[in-house]
Amino acid sequence: MHYQSHKIALNFYTAALLLFLVQVVVGIIAALQFMWPDFFILNFNTIRTLHINALVVWLLMGMMGATYYVIPEESETELWSIPLAHVQFWATVLTVSAVIIGYIVMGLNPQANIEILGTRLLNEGREYIEAPRWADILIVVSILLFLLNNFMTVLKTKKFTAVQGVLLGGLTFLALMYLPGMFYTKSMVLDQFWWWWVVHLWVEGSWELIAAALLAFMLHKLLKADVRVLAKWMYIEVGLVLFTGILGLGHHYYWIGTPRYWLWVGGVFSSLEPVPLLLMVWDAFRTTRETRGVVENKVGLHLTVAHAIFNFVGAGLWGVVHTLPQVNKWTHGTQITTAHGHLAFYGAYVLLIVAMIYVTLPSIRGVRQFRQSGGYQAFWWMTISMIFIVIPITGAGMVQTYLERLLGLDYVTVKASYNLWFWIFRALFGVGFLVGVLIMVKDFFTLGKKPVS
Repeated sequence: MHYQSHKIALNFYTAALLLFLVQVVVGIIAALQFMWPDFFILNFNTIRTLHINALVVWLLMGMMGATYYVIPEESETELWSIPLAHVQFWATVLTVSAVIIGYIVMGLNPQANIEILGTRLLNEGREYIEAPRWADILIVVSILLFLLNNFMTVLKTKKFTAVQGVLLGGLTFLALMYLPGMFYTKSMVLDQFWWWWVVHLWVEGSWELIAAALLAFMLHKLLKADVRVLAKWMYIEVGLVLFTGILGLGHHYYWIGTPRYWLWVGGVFSSLEPVPLLLMVWDAFRTTRETRGVVENKVGLHLTVAHAIFNFVGAGLWGVVHTLPQVNKWTHGTQITTAHGHLAFYGAYVLLIVAMIYVTLPSIRGVRQFRQSGGYQAFWWMTISMIFIVIPITGAGMVQTYLERLLGLDYVTVKASYNLWFWIFRALFGVGFLVGVLIMVKDFFTLGKKPVS
């Protein structure tokens, strides 16, 4: 271990993986509830809220852990304040735990979600950003402490790199984009207008900046690639992500009562969004091909390149095939959207954090060689299972689009009579995905602690 600060990264990785496990378990429960609505004590709405919120929070904690590793490494110094980082970690864990308990309590007793000082105690009811106002405030404080610690670390050493700049820029953008979700308007259109700033500009704006920075960092760490060349391509990718992602927001806007020009703006720039993602794939393969030498951490490189590929496939291709206005007017809100969401989050961000863990964990544990078979097994279990989750959901969405939107059958008839086998396959391969996660969690806690045979 080069820096004591890296212990903070390990703490965040641990919390993130445990939340990942929770997210997958409740996801399987949700899949089973599609077939048997009364399967579990908590209803589908509560389980879905836990599934999505756990996904967002564990990815955020994974990004925080990655940042606490990258910033000291790039700055060549310890964090500005290690005690502050510990406080921020435990404050985040306690806040997230309280929110999860609140969701469960509300699921068991909806009347517990009482109103205090004009806001709901346990759940604000806004999809994807259901966290109550007190939790929003604590999350903002946590992120501000996190940004302060990392910015002060960079200022302390006065060693500035491109990876630092893009990473901290993406995290600052992320923090700013959380604020529009913290106020209401009386107009549903205006409320949805600002709501999409959080939902869309996180995953297709700030998070992609973070992904570009971490991809460049991993390629340099694994392959010793020229940092100037990596920086050049990273800046190109980031510029295109911002150019297409921000205006691509319009493919949501034209459904909420905004002016008609958003139909064209959203359609054109949504179709361009795969371009920077394709560049990331090309950059990863170019760097891998051109860099000579033996890579010791082969599983780390495998996961890094897989992240770039599946980011393009899930976020890019699966997104653009149904976000064009002429298509989306039929597919909007169907299971095709669900399929895109699953594959996009898996490729763009789940594999990103998994790759960062396997790239950085050997250094944190102080080992050069480790058993890599567990990482490969986890990857293939998760990836094959995700593919066979997405294909049935895509098929269900196509059936749903045709029977509901074109023939006019009602939702329940289609769900119960025509899509049953799609739900069965989704649940079965959800269990397969859980096997992959369990392998990874076991590997995480044992990596570097057993001799390499």
